[in-house]
Amino acid sequence: MWYIILAIYIIGSAYGLFLLYRKAGKQGWEAIIPIYGQYVMAQLVGRPTWWIIWLFVPIVNVFIFYDLFLNFIKAFGKRRFWENAAAVLVPFIVLPMWGRDPNVKYLGISTSEEFKKKYPYKKSVGREWADAIIFATVAATLIRGFLIEAYMIPTGSMERSLLVGDFLFVSKLNYGPRIPMTPIAFPFAHHTMPITGGKAYSEVIKLDYKRLPGFQEIKRNDVVVFNYPMEADAPFNRPVDKRENYIKRCVGMPGDIVSMERTKLFVNGEPAFTDDDFQTNYLVLTDPNGLNLQRIKEMRIELDPFYTDPNMGQYGMHMTKEEAEIVKKWSSVKEFKEIIYEPGDANPNFTAFPFYTNGIIWNYDNFGPIQVPKKGWTVKLDSLTVPLYERAITVYEGNTFDKRTDGYYLNGNKVDSYTFKMDYYWMMGDNRHNSLDSRGWGFVPEDHIVGKALFTWLSWDEDGSFLSKIRWNRIFRPIH
Repeated sequence: MWYIILAIYIIGSAYGLFLLYRKAGKQGWEAIIPIYGQYVMAQLVGRPTWWIIWLFVPIVNVFIFYDLFLNFIKAFGKRRFWENAAAVLVPFIVLPMWGRDPNVKYLGISTSEEFKKKYPYKKSVGREWADAIIFATVAATLIRGFLIEAYMIPTGSMERSLLVGDFLFVSKLNYGPRIPMTPIAFPFAHHTMPITGGKAYSEVIKLDYKRLPGFQEIKRNDVVVFNYPMEADAPFNRPVDKRENYIKRCVGMPGDIVSMERTKLFVNGEPAFTDDDFQTNYLVLTDPNGLNLQRIKEMRIELDPFYTDPNMGQYGMHMTKEEAEIVKKWSSVKEFKEIIYEPGDANPNFTAFPFYTNGIIWNYDNFGPIQVPKKGWTVKLDSLTVPLYERAITVYEGNTFDKRTDGYYLNGNKVDSYTFKMDYYWMMGDNRHNSLDSRGWGFVPEDHIVGKALFTWLSWDEDGSFLSKIRWNRIFRPIH
């Protein structure tokens, strides 16, 4: 259902811009090319074309985009508040309507003095800028908070499903938008103020967790954005909705039994999701010639600093199976093996939740079985279950929990079981050896869920050159 609504929104808006660009004397197709479309829009409204550089700068890009867009519709005589509001909130309706209306014409460069004299408007320049900023802030806050938000992939934890430099849209509507729990906050800043570095929110008002109805429930293997649960702890101690945003694949649903055996994931005893392009870590030993680092860079293979020492001819490499087969055949390679942590490996670098507690020694390649808590599920409390579920009981569900000589106490009352109040999920990255995920911290509570990743709208390759910096084959690529 949501994809139909999103398709209507995108296609309707694009069609409207297509018609308006033609009215302005441009080619209609220019309107629907990301970045280039804004470049042309800057020409149509009289803004410097180099402004499009600002579209790559977080926070600033919001104001630049809305300045261009609002001045664009102003160039067609649409200057009233309701017209601005409609263009932002329901562009798929009003843009095609204006585009097909023969009375709506392109009047010229809306920021020019000639335009202002020819089509006078009672607002001063300062007032127009102030209104535009306020309107853009409110509109963008509502859209980002309740509808859809743009994110950028900063790490390789989801490679090759998602790449570093992928820009993607995340839907808040799919699972239902979450009501802000700390509503007093600086616009566009998540948890930290830009430049100053202080808190970008106030906890004077704190609301309980509430979520509006969504179009769907979370499904197994969805790619999900959520708040990082460990920022409940010091030194961060952040409220739920101000914790850092992470993106992983939901491999374990409430009630599922999750385990991993020598890198193979199992859910409810059955082999689980493994992407064709998922990555693991390989140890490569070479002769004195070593490896061609430029070629590694060109292949976009990430080196693991823990295992890499070129002086010793040793390289730790995060690779897909296909990439591994290529590297394996290089002439300087003498030994080649996939790094697999053995069951019971207690190396601190490989440790996994619940961190050697009560004799449980799991690592990233071998853990579980562990049952993901489900709302209404009652677990018996004993020496085996408490290490697995105590954090959920105390940190996420707000109880006090004590172990005394005569048993366990919950909120001062002696108990031998606990019934969960929320659903929980098990999140993992597709890059299995380079991902901080549920293996490192345990369960993700339902109140931490932000939204569903939909598609990439831009992909930026830092190691590329000129036009090759844009990964054109990833633009508008669905995420699955």
